[in-house]
Amino acid sequence: MTIGQIRVGVGGWSFAPWRESFYPKGLPKRQELDFASRKLTSIEINATFYRTQTPESFRRWASETPDDFVFSVKAHRLTTHRKLLAESKPAIDHFLSSGLLQLGGKLGPIVWQFAPTKKFEAGDFSAFLELLPGQLDGLRLRHVLEVRHESFCVQPFVSLARHHQVAICLAQSDTYPLIPDLSADFVYARLQKSSAAYAAGYCPGEIDIWSGRARQWAKGEQPQDLPYVSGAPEKKRAARDVFVYFISGAKEKNPAAACALIERLKA
Repeated sequence: MTIGQIRVGVGGWSFAPWRESFYPKGLPKRQELDFASRKLTSIEINATFYRTQTPESFRRWASETPDDFVFSVKAHRLTTHRKLLAESKPAIDHFLSSGLLQLGGKLGPIVWQFAPTKKFEAGDFSAFLELLPGQLDGLRLRHVLEVRHESFCVQPFVSLARHHQVAICLAQSDTYPLIPDLSADFVYARLQKSSAAYAAGYCPGEIDIWSGRARQWAKGEQPQDLPYVSGAPEKKRAARDVFVYFISGAKEKNPAAACALIERLKA
């Protein structure tokens, strides 16, 4: 049986509390990415959402991580936080040409995160998706849509994402809608409910649940315990790559949660 690859990580790698709970005591800050990339299998770069990074930065990050490590990259907010998405092309082009290709084979999915106030408008959203290239200089680009308004919880949005073969981010959150519908040949989940009450951020039972779902996705299956928006399942696939990130919540616990899930997937 063909099975996709499951990658697990956190958002970023520089967070002061992690120097007390995740990084070895006294580890120089410049070595944090090196350390984190050998404990986790992926990291979502969030700094790109707030400011344009340099090609040199992307090259350095690639050089400091193992050969099989993958970064996902959050697109700059100027690409998505606007009234008319159809007018995003200059911002999209600027972001895509800022140095992402320096990651080479370590470039994973690109996350396009929309403002919580952005509502679903089919025409404008379709125009935005037309602007996202499938490849850049021969390197495949995988796109993820993280929408944060309830108006996206409709069949037309899921159908649009499937038509363009872009993934809908599965956001486990107390604030934003959960849209677990599959729409691409990979799955992207951002788990945002870690709790300080647990050593690993989530109780063992929850880690088991997400481990089971990740395994099903990787086999091309669709877990039956999630509240899907669409009544029609995505077409059956032989396998899907899976990306799971522990984000927000009790952020100080997220590396422990990611490590716990990695260990559970090895069992």
